[in-house]
Amino acid sequence: MLTRMISEKFHHLTEWVTPVFAEDTWRSLMIVAVMAVLMALESTFARTDRRSRDYRQSYLANFGVLFFNDTLLSLLSVGSLWLIASHYANWGLLSSLDDVGVKALVSFVLLDLTLYLWHRANHRFDWLWRFHKVHHSDIVMNVSTAFRLHFVEVFLTALVKAVFIVAVGVDAAIVMANEALITLCVLFHHARIHVPGERLLARVAIMPYLHRTHHSAARVEHDSNYGAVFTLWDRWFGTLSEAEPAVVGLHNVPGQNLLELLKFGFMPNTPALPRPAHSPEGLRQMIAEAAYYRAEKRGFVPGDELRDWIEAERECRELHPQS
Repeated sequence: MLTRMISEKFHHLTEWVTPVFAEDTWRSLMIVAVMAVLMALESTFARTDRRSRDYRQSYLANFGVLFFNDTLLSLLSVGSLWLIASHYANWGLLSSLDDVGVKALVSFVLLDLTLYLWHRANHRFDWLWRFHKVHHSDIVMNVSTAFRLHFVEVFLTALVKAVFIVAVGVDAAIVMANEALITLCVLFHHARIHVPGERLLARVAIMPYLHRTHHSAARVEHDSNYGAVFTLWDRWFGTLSEAEPAVVGLHNVPGQNLLELLKFGFMPNTPALPRPAHSPEGLRQMIAEAAYYRAEKRGFVPGDELRDWIEAERECRELHPQS
């Protein structure tokens, strides 16, 4: 009797575990293949000279984070999303749709909107930025930067996706397809490549040049272009920017290894002050960014703009009296 019960439980478990492994294997192989192609294109058609030491450190740190997160959370999160979709696919907003194609398309668009809002929240709220800043700390943006995610952010994102699945009502197969497509798009727009006709294509989808703006060291630039796939949401909500960043990464944050990145996510947030200014123009930019940071902390409530600027100027001149 006991043997029979164990056998039945094991059979029930394998009914959902086996598809997860099969789907995730194909998803992983596809992602690795696309990543290899993008890395080859980066090496051949990179828009700027590659500093070998910086890129080597970036690749080592980013792939280290990937393997750490994959070991700790990825299987759990993918399996959990599959299990949730298997049990709650008939609960959500799209559960009454019979057309699988329409359901898949609508769910993908809604997922992209959800990820846009979640990404924007990671920039807006300090307790989320604490972990998301790890992603922005790469000093040489490349395709591997897509994997530079603190494990706390990975876990929180999985929770957001789980709520989305229940609220919208998405079949397990659609969940896995959406996950694969989103991941491929994220790999693509982190790649340091130039895409022919990218300005035209950017009317619909996030292009690498747009996401480079998002990784700018200037806060007024990296608080933009939050979309994962479509530019629609950035256009509608006024967060689209096409500025070419002078520097990517975070000001005064050097390249970091795996352990430093894990600790960096638990370090207190600090104002994103630029590097020392060596000209009046540089000082003005530094003051503008510090004033922007102050305004953001008070929710951009009007009336204190002059005070923000005066206090920012005082702090910047104290930090860099030679400017």
